[in-house]
Amino acid sequence: MKKVALVLGSGGARGYAHIGALQILNERGYEVTAIAGASIGALVGGLHASGGLTEYTDWVTGLSARDVRKLIDPVLPGPGLMKLERVLGRMAEILDGVLIEDLPIPYTAVATDIGASREVWFTSGPLEVAIRASVGIPGIVTPIMVNGRLLVDGGVINPVPMEPVIGADVDFTMAVSLSGPKDHREVLTPAKESAAQRPANEWLDRFTKGAAGVWDNDFVASIMTRFGRGEDADAQPPAYEPAPAGLSITDVTTMSLDTMGALITRFRLAALPPDVLVTVPGDSAKSLDFHRAEELIALGRRLTEKALDDALGESSAQRETPEIVGVVGPSTSSGN
Repeated sequence: MKKVALVLGSGGARGYAHIGALQILNERGYEVTAIAGASIGALVGGLHASGGLTEYTDWVTGLSARDVRKLIDPVLPGPGLMKLERVLGRMAEILDGVLIEDLPIPYTAVATDIGASREVWFTSGPLEVAIRASVGIPGIVTPIMVNGRLLVDGGVINPVPMEPVIGADVDFTMAVSLSGPKDHREVLTPAKESAAQRPANEWLDRFTKGAAGVWDNDFVASIMTRFGRGEDADAQPPAYEPAPAGLSITDVTTMSLDTMGALITRFRLAALPPDVLVTVPGDSAKSLDFHRAEELIALGRRLTEKALDDALGESSAQRETPEIVGVVGPSTSSGN
């Protein structure tokens, strides 16, 4: 049985794809013997290491958009828009007070200390606290204090944290990035643009293409109506326009973090590439689309199967006979 060191990246609801990736590894008979994760990756990885991922999966796949809205507990005013206490409370029930050092495999949750501007690796202590620290999306989820550190999402500095698993005694490393390019091509060069406002008919097509998968249909339709394609499309526009109506602070924050995370991920993985990289497109879901578990899990399964086949060159006949395996491995924690 081949051993795998698994790294699960940040990216909000797209992280449901991590569940699909773990399912495929299990079905193919691979043994995950080390896990590191940031944000949603820390959550899914921690639940897997503790043996609670199946229960969590059963819960999230039954959530509707209305259920998700009911789970959000807004905080105004405050350092974030929501606390996520209801969601994390359900997670805490599943984890049942487990300590990281008691997990059957080495596990690291990565958070960001915004006071010291540095990464924080949680390798011991209550698992639910480490996960809560790692999922604090800046501006969206309230940060927490742990031992004098003001902690937010680990993806701010290290969206796909390869470093904690370097040196693990495994056959290969696999990382799941949730920041893939929309059109599956890397955008490596800046876009040059004039500050002078151009007629709408010159940029509406570009906007429509870029908006696909990012904004909902009603929002895109409002832009199309506002600027039009017919008689007034060539009218001289004002110097610039304010942000479109309906664009929320949550939209701006998550889109900005996704953009930043994609760039950081590209450079960090260039320095420490995994043996197998599963890349989930950034436009496959919005960061807060937590009601789309089933389709994102299925997407994670498809992308993981392809990545394993492409990287390892295994045909179905060459694979080991699949078997259902538990989470096994040394009962230790990684120091740093």
